[in-house]
Amino acid sequence: MLPLVDTIRVSLHIVAVCVWVGGQVVLAALVPVLRDIGDGAPKRVAQRFGQVSWPFFGLAVVTGIWSLLELPSNTTIGYQITLGVKILLVVVSGGAAFVHTRTASPAVRGATGGLGLLAALAALVLGVRL
Repeated sequence: MLPLVDTIRVSLHIVAVCVWVGGQVVLAALVPVLRDIGDGAPKRVAQRFGQVSWPFFGLAVVTGIWSLLELPSNTTIGYQITLGVKILLVVVSGGAAFVHTRTASPAVRGATGGLGLLAALAALVLGVRL
């Protein structure tokens, strides 16, 4: 059984990832309905989602770094490669989401929204694999 502090760290990381990844999936599913409600609805909901999701992204990064500090020194090269790819995908997800929130271009918004979600899902899968 994990010590209590490790249980807290891992639990916080999982909750943060659930909000970041799950929130993107839910928001993507809601966009068509929000457009039917009104032109401003998707933007308002996305802004509110950002107020919730970015702190959780930060929590995921902090608890991820904390987990890195707890890794044993004898991890395999396969583990290290998987972890490196996961970290790269987290950076891509966060970067794409950041650009998505800042651009005025619908094409860039669509591309970065899709890229950010796919990278987040792939990072989640690799996290489970680890």
